[in-house]
Amino acid sequence: MSPFVFNTTRSIRFGAGSLGSIGSLARAVIGARVCVVTDAGMMATGIVEQAVATLKAHGVVVTLYSGVQADPPEAVIREAADIVRSAAVDGVIGLGGGSSLDVAKLVALLGVGKEELKSMYGVEKAKGPRLPLILVPTTAGTGSEVTPISIVTTGAAEKMGVVSQVLLPDVALLDPELTYGLPPQVTAATGIDAMVHAIEAYASASANNNPLSRLLAKQALELMGPTLLKAVQNGADVDARADMLLGSMLAGQAFANSPVAAVHALAYPLGGHFHIPHGLSNALVLPHVLRFNAATAHQAYVDLAPHVFPELTSFQGQERVALFCDRLADLSAACGLPQTLREMGIGEDWLPKLARDAMNQTRLLVNNPRPVTESDALAIYRAAF
Repeated sequence: MSPFVFNTTRSIRFGAGSLGSIGSLARAVIGARVCVVTDAGMMATGIVEQAVATLKAHGVVVTLYSGVQADPPEAVIREAADIVRSAAVDGVIGLGGGSSLDVAKLVALLGVGKEELKSMYGVEKAKGPRLPLILVPTTAGTGSEVTPISIVTTGAAEKMGVVSQVLLPDVALLDPELTYGLPPQVTAATGIDAMVHAIEAYASASANNNPLSRLLAKQALELMGPTLLKAVQNGADVDARADMLLGSMLAGQAFANSPVAAVHALAYPLGGHFHIPHGLSNALVLPHVLRFNAATAHQAYVDLAPHVFPELTSFQGQERVALFCDRLADLSAACGLPQTLREMGIGEDWLPKLARDAMNQTRLLVNNPRPVTESDALAIYRAAF
């Protein structure tokens, strides 16, 4: 067995209604002064109000930053960090989807005032220390609460990652009740995103692809594969919501240690140029990347297919792999997600530019089980068009 390293969040708390413990948890982990990092959409749900009331009931002074945007730009992160420093808080709580959690991670680092954002991009460039950090996800998708990764939009369209173990929070608090109000399309897109995390982690060419990540990826897919459509069709299905949230977290643990690859690399230019939500970007290219990878990732997909779609157990070899790719596309369609770049208003003349930009995602492409050239990327985008 090859050597490997596996890191994850120090403490994970899972349970319906667990947001009610945020006050006592913050006092124990952070202290008396916290900054809650969230977005305007979350403010409209009442969840932030509930969390703030619980914090205040436990004597916690709350500074609120609600300016997080999807695909957060550097300006948002710097603005939030300035607020954290000026308020002299003891720590940070990220509450919301992946963008809010990613911003909270970076704000906890920048709030100490010893590092600059521009010096953090890349792998293990951010050294810390950071402020105490609690992350509370409200979508079942990114797994950001257990990953050492924050994604930032730099410039007009390009995305860059800060990858450092210091970003792992002190506590991840997972309350399935917070996901009950998610609209069907958000449920679908974030759910496909989480499934991609598990699939790419399992097949990753990373030298740190390891038995724990593969085990977690399989468990995540067993939870999410039969459940995603149920959660989309009935957002109040308590068991489906719990399975999706737990599955998303397990997938996050998997890819945090066995990194994702070409699906994400080709998804990022779609989000950067056209502001397509990240999960939907993944869904648009997923089956086409898997078909491209099938020649070299054959056994990985053979292994995974029955964990997502148990009925594929009766098929073998390449037929099982082909059906796996087809069923993933069918699941995305059944969940009501667009299936082509054309449907997203992307002109065919954009495809070469997207392919060139995807080649900049070297951090991700190096993990793909089959090398991807610019012409390969263009062919994949054409298949998705």
